[in-house]
This record gives sequence, structure tokens and C-alpha cells, in this order.
Amino acid sequence: MGQDDINRRGRAIALLIAGVGLAWIAATALGAALDWSQRIRALFDLAALAGFGLAIWKIYELWRDRRTNKD
Repeated sequence: MGQDDINRRGRAIALLIAGVGLAWIAATALGAALDWSQRIRALFDLAALAGFGLAIWKIYELWRDRRTNKD
């Protein structure tokens, strides 16, 4: 695994975090504007939580791979 691959994976994780954050903000704003029920809003909160959890897992994998392949 080269430095370019590590950098690419890091950028992909950053985009995942930014995308989940923006989608969460949009869903919250839409829920308030369209007067969605609390159950639907909670569903989007849980989806965002799952997305952030996935990002944390990917960061952990990247960190572990960098430690394993240290030169």
C-alpha cells in the first residue's frame, strides 16, 4: 500500500463525513419545513449516526493499515 493509496482513502473518508453531515443538515431542515413526524426525523438521525459510525470504522481501518505497513 503506497502513500498515494493512503491519501486517496483519506480523501474518500473526508468526503463521506462531509456528505453525511450535509445530508443530515438537509434532512433536518426538510423535516422542519415539511413538518415531518418525530419518527421520520429520528430515522434520518439514525441513518446519519450509521454514516458517521461507518466513517469512524474506515478511519480505524486506515490507521491500522498505516501501522501495519510502516516503512
